[in-house]
Amino acid sequence: MNFYPILKKEIRSYFTSLIAYIILTVFLILSGHFFYTGLVQFVTWGGASMQEGLWQYLFHDIRQVLLFTIPLLTMRLFAEEKKLGTIELLFTYPYRDIEILMGKFLACVVMLLVMLVLTLLYPVLIAIVYQVEVGPLAASYLGMFLIGSAFISCGIMVSSLTENQIVAALVTYGFILIFWFVDWNEAAASPVLAEVLHHFSFFEHFYNFARGIIDTKDVVYFVLFIFFFLFLTLKSLESRQWRGIR
Repeated sequence: MNFYPILKKEIRSYFTSLIAYIILTVFLILSGHFFYTGLVQFVTWGGASMQEGLWQYLFHDIRQVLLFTIPLLTMRLFAEEKKLGTIELLFTYPYRDIEILMGKFLACVVMLLVMLVLTLLYPVLIAIVYQVEVGPLAASYLGMFLIGSAFISCGIMVSSLTENQIVAALVTYGFILIFWFVDWNEAAASPVLAEVLHHFSFFEHFYNFARGIIDTKDVVYFVLFIFFFLFLTLKSLESRQWRGIR
């Protein structure tokens, strides 16, 4: 699959634009704030374990930061190409739709990895004075990567449907929040429906990762979510053929 030129182009466009650095700066400021306040609480509580007293709350907070930053990274992926009129030129290149999609998706995943790698400073600082268990920490980072990739897959699908970047970001926020809060009002649903909604909740499937536990059903959920929205994006790109756009 020849998606590397697209991947390289998209990564270059991220790191040559001001918005990517602004997003990284905002992400680090907010995550750093949550780390500091979480550390203060951990020290105050004294007897709490590191995983329950610091990492669990930190990764829940960073997950919320990703919710607000990822749509800003994905909104331009196809919407900008459509607005500038370069989408037609892109489709004339010898790349299949799946290669274009994967190049753009993986470029955004690289940005996600950069954001997460920068937060490794926090456990490194803690490890200087306190023993850090690698296993639970790795599980938490895996959860962050999966939920971040799920946000990206949703955002890239929405971006493929519009040429307005602001609309793309706002609709992506809407989709993510639906899956975020889908099971929060259990009292308004029947027990059976509440149980079904429970299985679609981002919050529910991320919870085990934040606790340092890797559950196969949670991994499968995020992987299927990612593939489903990438599939929808691919169908959105292919729709130009029956609309008469080559």
